[in-house]
Amino acid sequence: MKVAVLDDYFDTVRTLDCFAKLDGHEVTVFTDHVQDTDALAERLVPFEALVLIRERTKIGGELLERLPNLKLISQRSVYPHLDIEACTRLGIVVSSNLHAGMPSYPTAELTWALILAAARQLPKQVADLKAGRWQTAMGRTLRGKTLGIYSYGRIGQVVAGYAQAFGMNVLVWGGESSRERAVADGLTAAASRQEFFSDPDVVSLHLRLTDSTRGLVKAPDLALMKPDSILVNTSRAGLIEPGALVAALRAGRPGMAAVDVFEEEPVTDQDNPLLRLDNAICTPHIGYVTREDWEVQFSDIFDQINAFADGHPINVVNPGA
Repeated sequence: MKVAVLDDYFDTVRTLDCFAKLDGHEVTVFTDHVQDTDALAERLVPFEALVLIRERTKIGGELLERLPNLKLISQRSVYPHLDIEACTRLGIVVSSNLHAGMPSYPTAELTWALILAAARQLPKQVADLKAGRWQTAMGRTLRGKTLGIYSYGRIGQVVAGYAQAFGMNVLVWGGESSRERAVADGLTAAASRQEFFSDPDVVSLHLRLTDSTRGLVKAPDLALMKPDSILVNTSRAGLIEPGALVAALRAGRPGMAAVDVFEEEPVTDQDNPLLRLDNAICTPHIGYVTREDWEVQFSDIFDQINAFADGHPINVVNPGA
């Protein structure tokens, strides 16, 4: 099959051990990001299969109509960036292993790295030392503080374990089942949404972005946070209503944010409001970007291509195709 790998920003996929699974296929790797429909249609028209790296490129119906050779989209995880109805109508199979039984440990680890970086003001300390300035800020100790976890799912549970190892208290908010799981594990569920945002020293978001969760965290929620608290988001930027986080940081509640996700990605504009704030630590959506995790992810993705080529597609999310 003619296979296109999209958005491999630093040309990593072909260096993975599992890339050998594509031996026998004609593979092209694109390292730049293109979202324009006309440009994408011209680029992708020869290909029979697309490999998508999470939600980096949106694949809509207008584009799909212009890809007559496309038979398969292979990826991993959720697919809010795909027009599944159009895929089904056009006979394009979407295969996606949702890894339901395994949390993203790399994302949980980055969440904790960002919490530590914000609490100890590591980016500022490193930058000041390189500029010839010694000890320019005072950090905060995490032990004895409270971490608020919004949604006690797979990643939230791992982050809660890290917090307990550091001697933190854990307060959970989310749906009823999320709070019940937390209580069953010996944690505390917040009595109210107001308590959840006003009491913790750190609040970390761990929800999937869906129609029901988009814009779920609003300006009044952030205004409840302590002036020395930290908001961490390694999930999706769309969980927070547009513009609310920048405005809240400028107003001083919360006092700091550490984010790995943005409303539009990739971010190449240095004037992005979050990048301009001294009280925001920003990383370029690297929560799931580790070599070990990519070996697992792309092994699944390539298995899906081979299964389709052999006439027995797996992990099909649109059987009607």
